[in-house]
Amino acid sequence: MDILKKLNILSSAAKYDVSCSSSGSNRKNKKGGIGNASVSGICHTFTPDGRCVSLLKILMTNACIYDCSYCINRMSNDVPRATFTPDEVCDLTINFYKRNYIEGLFLSSAVIKDANYTMEKLYETVYKLRNIHNFNGYIHLKAIPGADDELIEKTGLLVDRMSVNIELPSSDSLKLLAPDKDKTKILTPMKQISKSIIQNKHEKKTFKNAPSFVPGGQSTQLIIGASPETDLKILNLTQSLYDKMKLKRVYYSAFVPVTNDKRLPELKNPPTLREHRLYQADWLLRFYGFKANELLNDKNPNFDINFDPKTNWALENINLFPVEINKAPLEMLLRVPGLGHKSVQRILAIRRIGNIDFKDLKKIGVVLKRAQYFITCKGRYYGDVNFDEPLIRHRLAPKEDLNILESQGTQLDFFEKPSLLPSPAIHKVDDIFSSVIGQL
Repeated sequence: MDILKKLNILSSAAKYDVSCSSSGSNRKNKKGGIGNASVSGICHTFTPDGRCVSLLKILMTNACIYDCSYCINRMSNDVPRATFTPDEVCDLTINFYKRNYIEGLFLSSAVIKDANYTMEKLYETVYKLRNIHNFNGYIHLKAIPGADDELIEKTGLLVDRMSVNIELPSSDSLKLLAPDKDKTKILTPMKQISKSIIQNKHEKKTFKNAPSFVPGGQSTQLIIGASPETDLKILNLTQSLYDKMKLKRVYYSAFVPVTNDKRLPELKNPPTLREHRLYQADWLLRFYGFKANELLNDKNPNFDINFDPKTNWALENINLFPVEINKAPLEMLLRVPGLGHKSVQRILAIRRIGNIDFKDLKKIGVVLKRAQYFITCKGRYYGDVNFDEPLIRHRLAPKEDLNILESQGTQLDFFEKPSLLPSPAIHKVDDIFSSVIGQL
């Protein structure tokens, strides 16, 4: 099989793995080397400032020994199969980089033969890129659960980021939909990577020239909608991963029905709006001081599709509002819908020298469409309805049908022209990008 056909198969097979983002790495180029991970990082989507950062995103192979019901590469699926050699991946990466197509590599793989064999091939690939081709660009590698600790440790010294995908949010769902996989084998490498990252940070403080171990941190992916777990269950797992494993990111992937299996739910379209709400909540956990049990509870275990999680929390805790913009502490300002980190910092800076008027808030970057109902300025309330929870809820409720966000979505393909989201759909939901920019 020629390499172009392999690329067609294995780039398409990789598009369901979303565990890639800005690198968090500062690996610089060396004399005579190729690539640089310190300038703009790597991302498969748009950064908050609007830059689109690209990477070569492929599988080493899609010939898998597992038969996970939700996976397009499952053993029993009748799909074209292909396998790259380490040299072929190296050649593609170097040639694409020299042509300015990519800024780095995201390399994942199905499990071929066994976990150790697959991990050895991945290690061989990144070893050759770093030490033979002298490639210093960003590399994100997916670690294979069940592989030897030594293999994962050696690989972690060569890459910028590693991910171990949990995929399903509970042991019961894993047993039902992916019976070949084991929860312990998934969590063991995650713990090992986390421990080694912490240890490496201490080593670098003591030894200036100590090699870096996964400097961009580790991440994971959860599939949303393939199993019956609630948003509360998923968010509690997310918080635990951030607190205990010190993960850099948890990614959410709306379940796309790519196989016919009776164990899977019958979905007309992927739950992309639910995925969006989880990303917004994830942002609140990481940057706004929220806890999972504040945003959801057993009585309301799933997010309201009509309101972003921060606005919904404010409406459920209306007794804490309105807050005075000129007196409220940092922690409370961050919980006001429409106020992000940048606008809060500007408010605090202005407050050191004088009071803030309501008309100044828009210039600072406050989203007054939401914030006006939860704040006062110099003691005055500026909402266009009375301060009453049902009235505010009705005022903030979307006037358009949100179901347009549940339409079938596809990722970009090397061999197809990209299709853009229709502009009317974007305008129907004003918080469509808030999970990215953090202005919740």
